[in-house]
Parts: sequence; C-alpha cells; structure tokens
Amino acid sequence: MMNRPPVSQHRDRLGTHQPEWLDHAPLGIFIHWGVYSVPSWAEPHGELGTEPDERTWFTHNSYAEWYFNTIRIPGSRASQYHHETYGSLPYDGFLDMWHAEKFDPDDWAALFKEAGAGLVVLTTKHHDGITLWEAPETYGRNTVQRGPRQDLVEKISRATRRAGLRFGAYYSGGVDWHYRPFPVILSEEDLERLARSVDPEYGRYIFNHCLDLFQRYRPDIFWNDIEWPDCAKNFDAHGLGTLLEHYYKLCPEGVVNDRFGGFHSDYETSEYQAMRDSEAADRWENCRGIGLSFGYNRMEGDEQYLTGPSAARHLVDVVSRGGRLLLNVGPHADGTIPDPQRACLRGLGAWMRAARSELSHPSAELLEQACSLPGARLMSHGDHAVLFALENVAVPFDRLPAEFDWRSSRPGDGQTQVSHDHGVLTTAPTQLGPGIILAKRIH
Repeated sequence: MMNRPPVSQHRDRLGTHQPEWLDHAPLGIFIHWGVYSVPSWAEPHGELGTEPDERTWFTHNSYAEWYFNTIRIPGSRASQYHHETYGSLPYDGFLDMWHAEKFDPDDWAALFKEAGAGLVVLTTKHHDGITLWEAPETYGRNTVQRGPRQDLVEKISRATRRAGLRFGAYYSGGVDWHYRPFPVILSEEDLERLARSVDPEYGRYIFNHCLDLFQRYRPDIFWNDIEWPDCAKNFDAHGLGTLLEHYYKLCPEGVVNDRFGGFHSDYETSEYQAMRDSEAADRWENCRGIGLSFGYNRMEGDEQYLTGPSAARHLVDVVSRGGRLLLNVGPHADGTIPDPQRACLRGLGAWMRAARSELSHPSAELLEQACSLPGARLMSHGDHAVLFALENVAVPFDRLPAEFDWRSSRPGDGQTQVSHDHGVLTTAPTQLGPGIILAKRIH
C-alpha cells in the first residue's frame, strides 16, 4: 500500500507542497541537452537498475551525458572511441562545437503538448558544470558566452509556457566535474561520498546558481540531482534550507524532488528500474529516456527506443501505481529532436487524446487492486472506473471491482474492442496503445 509521505527531515519548517496542477500532469517531458550532445556516444548497455555490478555499469555507462566521466576510465570503449575520433581534444572543446543552429523552442513545445505532457523539465546544468544560462561565476562555461551563444533556459521556459505547459529546472547540485573536479566515478559509493563531502565554497557557488535560476525563470519544479554537500544541509546564509525557503517564496506553486539525501522533498523519484523504494511514497515520479540514455546517443537504434504504444504502456503502469512519468528527450546538438524520439512522442500523443483525462488525478480507491489482473491495470474516478488492457484480457466479471457496472462497460476511445459474453469481459490493446474500457459506478 503506497501511503507514506515523501521523505523530509524539515517538513515542519519547509511545509508540505501539493499544488493541484501537478495532480493533473501525469506525463512530463525531461530534456537532456548539453555539450555531451556533440559526441553523443555511449554503449547501449542496458537500463539503469538492471546491471548488478556497479563497476561494469560505470565503465559501460549507457548514459551519453556521462561521457566526461566514462572517457576517463582506462580501457573503456568510450575512452577508445574518444581517442580514435577526437584525439586529445579536451571535453570543453565540445562547447565550441555546439552551435544549436536548427533549434526551434516553439517546435519543441508544440511536440511536447501534442504528446499530452503537462510539464517540461530542462537540464540547466548537468554534471559537467556547463550552464544553459549565464549563471554567476561560470566565466564563459555557459551557452550565452560560448557554443550556442543563447540563453537556452530563457528560450525554452518561455516557449514551454506559451504552449500552456509548466516549466521545471533540473540542476546537478551534488556533482560538478569542473568546479570541483572529481576522480573517476566507478561506484554509487564513490558518487555519494564525493557529492556529499564537497566544501562550503562549493555550497555557496551552487546556492547562488540556484537562487539566480529561481529569480530569473520561476521554475514550477526544482529538480535536483545526486545529493547536496553535507556542509550546506542547514539554514545558514548559503544553506540548502535557506535556498528552499527562497524557492517557495519566489515560486508559491512550486515543488522540489527528493534528491537531497533526505533533507526535504515534495515527491520522490525512481529512474528506469533503479530507486524503486521511492515508489512506496504517496507522491512519486519515474523518469527514463525514450532510449537507454538521457542525452542523445548515436549508438542507439530501434532496439533501444520506445515506440508510442510501448511508452503508453509504461505510462499506464506508472500512473496506475500512483506515480507520474517524466519521459526524456535527448536532442541532437543542432537542436533537432531525433526522428525516432519524435515518432514516439507523436504516437503517444495519438493515444493520449482519449486517455489523458483518465490518467489525470485518478483516485486512490483502486490503488491496491491496480495490478491485480494479469495484462491489465485498473484506476477509478468519482463516477467510473477504467480498465487499461496492456495485453489481451479475458476477465470474469466476478474478478472485477464490484462497485462498477462492468457488464455494460464501453470503450473509452474509438479504437478499443470489448465483449461481455459468457460472464467474461474480453478486450485487447489497440494499434495506438493500451485498450481503454470505462465502467460506470453502481449507485
């Protein structure tokens, strides 16, 4: 039963933030676009959470946005690729090769809206420390002074909001491979230890970055990644608590995620098949890419990419269990969204035209029964229930929730087929995605 609140050591001081708009946004779009989009290379090793050996995962990292770390691992295929393709080029050399010459933020926002998304979260600074706006004290390592020579946060946030979507900002708080250079990371222990032990000066640096983000762009979500320095987990002048107090004051309908080591959260996050304990919270989100990487990876193909129907299936599974999905796109360096990713979002959007209202803020009434039927998921609203057919389904009526009239149930779209013969409800997925069956509440 998923009923515990999100973890927060400072709930009394920072409060509980559950804006209504977030309950009506079952799908969000994550954007990983950065210097790593120039080499755009990683091994398509597998989903995070499926590789039991941590050293193997980091050496063969599926995440193209981790290129800066992976090329420094002796003997890695990424190191070999970099040497063969770019010779001795330092990582920062890619910043001047990133031109974003075909970038059209309104086209992106229109696509995300077509997919049925309600929010967009942009990676404003990833672990390489390069910011997508002219952040304080970056001294040229930003997209305004080099590379695209644009304030990408400004352009994407404005386009997102013009399209009627909420805007969120991802920020790598715990890791900055440039400002506080790390040794090569080969385990989760390395990652957490290094992220938490950074000095107070770095705590001041990231405080000023994030406050600048909040003041300029007023993000509806503050999505931190990989912890926060232990020395800054306080309410001092540059402490995390003080920063979050500023955030809630500047963004009164805003929420923050959980990646602060327990300090505070409004909702928790899982990632691909990792961090699944977070899915026991009453507010949680699963994030994943359309492929195996968040940043664009030229090594991925159809075998790795979700299609529209498979993305719809994953979305239904997440929402039925009480969560939301943050589905990532990784644009090319030139600013175009790769065709397979675009096709996935358009296919998902075709299915979402009928499904979005059913996925928006379902009640908790059937949460414990959501996964009780093989190949199907159950949800409910005030006056009706919904059965989503992930596979071919044949269910006796007496196995369905008795509060609803399944004998008179009907399709919730123009595609799903249903029969009620011999005391059995029979249905199946459609070409677009899971079949949708609606049953009225019995009064």
